[in-house]
Amino acid sequence: MKADIHPEYHAIKIVMTDGTEYETRSTWGKEGDVMRLDVDPLNHPAWQGGTGKVVERGQLSKFEKRFGNFSVGGEIKDSPSKKDDKK
Repeated sequence: MKADIHPEYHAIKIVMTDGTEYETRSTWGKEGDVMRLDVDPLNHPAWQGGTGKVVERGQLSKFEKRFGNFSVGGEIKDSPSKKDDKK
């Protein structure tokens, strides 16, 4: 490896949203810095049940209200068929 081209790798402390702390090594900050997380596996829906949390917050109903009966592979009403174009 070339000398002096890589960032310094040092110990930092991570503080999760519930106050849990752990130490890890990183190139972020400097030795002994504390990284306080705003989003982590304890509070983000991707790690806490995925779409279940989205449905609880009414996101599905907002989607249905906005797009109506939109469905993949369903018929599109009020659209001319190809037969009508040939007339």
